[in-house]
Formats: sequence, structure tokens, C-alpha cells
Amino acid sequence: MSTQTTARPLTMALSKGRIFEETLPLLEAAGIQVSEDPEKSRKLIIGTSNPNLRLIIVRASDVPTYVEYGAADLGIAGKDVLIEHAAHHSGGLYSPIDLNIARCRLAVAVKNGFDYPAAVRQGARLRVATKYVTAAREHFAAKGVYVDLIKLYGSMELAPLVGLADAIVDLVSTGNTLRANDLVAVEDIMPISSRLIVNRAALKTRHAELQPLLDAFEVASRKAVA
Repeated sequence: MSTQTTARPLTMALSKGRIFEETLPLLEAAGIQVSEDPEKSRKLIIGTSNPNLRLIIVRASDVPTYVEYGAADLGIAGKDVLIEHAAHHSGGLYSPIDLNIARCRLAVAVKNGFDYPAAVRQGARLRVATKYVTAAREHFAAKGVYVDLIKLYGSMELAPLVGLADAIVDLVSTGNTLRANDLVAVEDIMPISSRLIVNRAALKTRHAELQPLLDAFEVASRKAVA
């Protein structure tokens, strides 16, 4: 009786929503079709037209963890998520390609009418609500501003409206949500886009399988900004 085992397919970690939607054309450019729409399916493991590639659907903030610990060989995560992840992990990730998808910016926003220039004078103190604690801390430290950081996971725009915080640090795309809540972006911290990340061990042990996929993603990402 044969004891030979079949290696599991390459596993890519993705999150639902904008990143998934903007990844589909990159996969298609690599000749890969996804078998199901995660917005319509309850499945967390999704097959593709390539028998050696499957997708797992996880929270955006969990993508780097799945890749770092080898539960996924590769994944796609925003620069914002990677910055926060790197602050608490030693680094089992390789981030070779900026895919130029899911682009937005990390910005400071305040309630309309709030005197932000006066509030960020050197030596001032500010209460800031954010999910992006590491990026916010580094930004304000570089300005010489003391901040009390309040970590929130959602409805960030509410914090200045009810007096929880003076400002928020959050992702901004169109700015429509800010305007709808009488907030205004007052300072950009950095541009954000999504990156392809790879488990370092997988890059060595499964290099022959991974490299064609990495090459295809790199070509597709260049076309995205052409």
C-alpha cells in the first residue's frame, strides 16, 4: 500500500471586499479563475481553475498572520495592515510587489471647525482615535506632538462627534464618509496600496511553484499603473 502523500495546493489569503474584487483581474491576467464569490458563499476555502492554488478568506487584519505562520503561502494585504502587523511580529514575511490596488490614503481628520494647526503645535497634547496605532504614534512623534491614542475598530468618525477624541487617523478614499459626518481630512500621513506578501519558508521550499505566480502578479501590477 502506497504511503505517498500529495502536497497541499498553494494557499493564498485574501479578505472580502475591495481587495478581493481588485485582485480578481490580477488572477485572471495570470490565467486563474476563482470558482466562487465569497460575498455569496459561506465557504472560507475557495478553489480556483488552477488545481495547485486555493484561496482562503480571512479578515484583512489577519492576512499577514496566516502568511507569517505558514497557514497560507502568500496573501494580499494593505500597507496599513502590514505596518501594524510588523510592530508586533518578528517578520516571517517577504513583501516583493506593490500591486497598486485598493489605493487610498491614511489621513488625520477632525470635526469641521476644529483648529488643527493650533492643536498640533510642538509640545501640544492631542487625543486621537484610530485602528492604526503604530502609524499614528510615529506620525505625531515626528511632529513633536504628544498623543493619547484611543484604539477603535470601527465607526471611527463618531469619536470626534461625541467628544471621545480630538482627531482620528483612518483610511480615506473618496472622503464621502467624512463629509457625511461633518469631518474634514486635515493632513495626509501616507499613501496606501495593497501588497503581495509571501511566507519566507514557502519561498524557499516551494519556489518553483510560487515564482510563476509572482511573475504574473508583477506584470499585471505594472499594467495597472500604465
